[in-house]
Formats: sequence, structure tokens, C-alpha cells
Amino acid sequence: MWGNMKAVNLALLLTESVQLHADRPALIADNQRITYRQLQSAVSAVARSLKNMELEKGDKVAIMLPNIPEFVYSCFAVFQSGAVAVLLNTGSTPYEMNYLLNNSDAKILITHSAGEKRYQEIKDQLTTCRNILTVDPAKNAFLSENESGAPELPSVPIDPEDPAVMIYTAGLTGKPLGAVLTHANLCSELDVVHATFRRTPDDVGLCLIPLFHSFGVTVNMLNVIQAGCSTVMMDRLTMDSLFSTLEREKISYIVAVPRLYMGMVFYEKAAKYDLSSLKLCVTGGSAMPPDFIPVFEQKFGVRILEGYGLTEAAPACSFNRMETVAKPGSIGTALEGIDIKIVDEDGRELPRDTIGELIVRGGNVMKGYYKDKAATAAVLKDGWLYTGDLGRMDEEGYIFLTGIKKRMIITSGFNVYPREVETILEMHPAVKECRVVGKQDLMRGELVKAQVVLREGFHPDEKDIIRHCKVYLSPYKVPREVEFIPSIGE
Repeated sequence: MWGNMKAVNLALLLTESVQLHADRPALIADNQRITYRQLQSAVSAVARSLKNMELEKGDKVAIMLPNIPEFVYSCFAVFQSGAVAVLLNTGSTPYEMNYLLNNSDAKILITHSAGEKRYQEIKDQLTTCRNILTVDPAKNAFLSENESGAPELPSVPIDPEDPAVMIYTAGLTGKPLGAVLTHANLCSELDVVHATFRRTPDDVGLCLIPLFHSFGVTVNMLNVIQAGCSTVMMDRLTMDSLFSTLEREKISYIVAVPRLYMGMVFYEKAAKYDLSSLKLCVTGGSAMPPDFIPVFEQKFGVRILEGYGLTEAAPACSFNRMETVAKPGSIGTALEGIDIKIVDEDGRELPRDTIGELIVRGGNVMKGYYKDKAATAAVLKDGWLYTGDLGRMDEEGYIFLTGIKKRMIITSGFNVYPREVETILEMHPAVKECRVVGKQDLMRGELVKAQVVLREGFHPDEKDIIRHCKVYLSPYKVPREVEFIPSIGE
């Protein structure tokens, strides 16, 4: 059925899965079991609400929701309407929302009560976003609304090259860039992901990575619908709740960032839980310390596969496979249908085991950055995506990352460009100069650290600086540590 994914758009993806798996559970959340049939009904209910707000094909709809069923309803309602889903981090501050909603030309914001409060603070500064749809997960409004058997909305013709999703990724200049992914991009990515992870309708996954993240939306939402399996949605996490959920729901696979698996290794009560249902763990977003992979696999008796990707490629590009032996420290080999080369500064392919920049080509590579031709031209050249990541490829095609060309910090799977944080720090009246760097951290990969030179006569402490950053920046971008220094050295 999935042999010709290029011709399938994301609205049809759901329709076809509903036909095949109508009464199977799709989403499990807060002890609710939502079947594929109920999911389709809820999607139609949201689509009607959007239609009432005069949503038209090609319009942008911002979705700022945690991992709750309403995120899935909203996304597919947007796809069904022929509109574009702009996925926003739930930690976005009013300052960030103002930029993101205006830059994306979003017409409607779908969010929860906390997001609505932030929207109200900035609504007078917004140029296009005049409508807000606030969801209350406790009311299950979209599920109950459709039990009346209201008619389905007529489907909008969708071309595979139409934009489907826009995800903002950190920009070198300090302003986030909207990566535009088409229906064809995401369907192409699903094709290779499905062939790699081989999920079946009997699988039960764990939806932990935020769905507004490219890895989350592709692997923990779209691939779930494609495979006709179930996913357990968790928005808040403790190790106790994680292990009890794994046992109770008989979870068969997890897709998460390295921090989660390392937490599992260190969890003292792990042995008292029955995790025999667990068959596969997938990690990405940031590098997993190689020494931990065999420790995890031995402790839990389950294979952990590490891969690599980036938002601009929807996101997965390479992975280790179930049928091959993983090489310690490797992000595996290029996924089927995706080409990866290691090149020099002039774009010439380098010999094996020589360090250079990774470039990627495939149907999964984005259309470009929204309204930014210069930024698009800087990374898309002759059909290749220049990733800015440095690495080498061995004789068997295994790729090893060695560093990054651009100034970037990866913390718990999220990319932070230092310039964005520095711009905010420079807004503080006490800051004369600053530099933001990454500090190595076992659990998160890196922490954001600020080095600050103060103006004469000012004496803020670390908490003052951090408090200032929290007003403007999502939590993952806020410095965890501030060091006051006499001058910024070269």
C-alpha cells in the first residue's frame, strides 16, 4: 500500500488508515482510547471550526499545543483544508510568538488557555492572526461534537507540491527561519521511515518528543497514522510514570532523545517493571554517548537505533538498522532514497574517512525557508541541502559526526543558535558585551551558558540575567549558567 507514497497527500493518509483500521485505537491519552474512526470525526469537527473562520486553501494556521489528541485533530484538519500547519513550540514567549505569527502570516492560532493568555498580550501587534481557537482537553469537545453524525466537509484538491507544514528552526542571524515542508516532502520521508522501523497495526508507541518538533510530528504522529498503530500520548514525564506506562500499555517501541534513555539506565526501580513488550528504541535529536548504547541494550534487552536528521529534511536522513551491526559513535548509513555526501568548501566530494560537510539530497528536503530567498540559497545548492554539520563516511557508508561549521548548541534535541540568545542578553541594560557558548552535559548533551561583561555601575546577579532571558526566550534557550567576565577574548 505504501509503495507509491509520492502520490499521497497527508489528508489521504488519514482517510486510507481510517478505512483500514476504523475501530482500532489510534491515540491513547489520559485513559481515553480514541479509535481511527473517532479521530476522523474529531478532525472533521476542527475543520468545520476553521471553515467558519473563513480558512482557505494555502492559508497558514499556527498550532501551539502540547502532546494531546487535539494536536493531531488540528494538524489533520489543517491538511484536510489545504492549509499549512505552522508548528510552534509550546514554550514560546509572547515576544517569540509576535515574531513567529507575523513572519508566518498565520491567519488563525490554535492553542490552549496558557497560549491564549500570551496571545492576548500581543494581539494588537499582530498583522494577520485575527482568529484564535482555544482548545480545552478536559472537555473533549471535538470528539463529542461529531457523534451527531454531521456531514463531512468536501475535500480540497491537494497537490503533492503544496506546502503542508512550516517548522521554525534557529537562524544564524538570531531570527528563526520557517522551513517549508510539502506534502511530497513528508510522504517521501514517511516512505523511508516506514521501511526502516517496520511498524505494524499491532504496535503501541510512546509519544514523548513534542509534536511541534520535526522528529516528533513525523515519527510519532504521521508514521503512526501511516502504520495504523497506536500511540500513547504523554506530555508530562517522570520516570515512575514512564515505566508504569510502558508496563501497563505494553509499549512496543519508543522514539525519544538520548536524555530519556540515559534516565532509564540510571532509574533505580527499573527492574521491578515488566518491559517484555518493548521491541525497539529509536534515538535522535542529539548525539547519544556511545558507551551508553550497549549498557542500555544489555539492561533492557532491546535494540536502540541512533540516527541523524534536521528540520529542513523532514527530518531523518540516516539511521542504524535492525538488520545490521551498529558501529559505536555512528549515525548509521543514508536511508533508502536519500543521498548523503561529505564535501569540501567548494562542494567537491571528499575521499572516504576524510572530514568535511554533510550534504543531503532526496524527496524529503524542504522547499525552502519561508520568505527568505537568501537563507534558502545559502543551504540549497543544485538540489543538495548543505547541513552545516561536519563528519566523515567510512568505506561501508557509515557516517560519523565530528562537529558543526555553524555556531550552534544542541540541548536535549533542540537547536539553539547563540546569536539569538546574545541578542536578548544585549537588551538587558547592565550587559555591555556577551558571548553564548555550549557547555558539555551528560544528560542534555550541552547546556546554554552565557558569558557576560557588565557595564560600569551595574551589579546584577546570575538570577537577574536568567530572569530577563525567561521573559523573551523559550525555556530550552534560556542560559542555565551565567559567568561574569572582565572582557570577551578572541
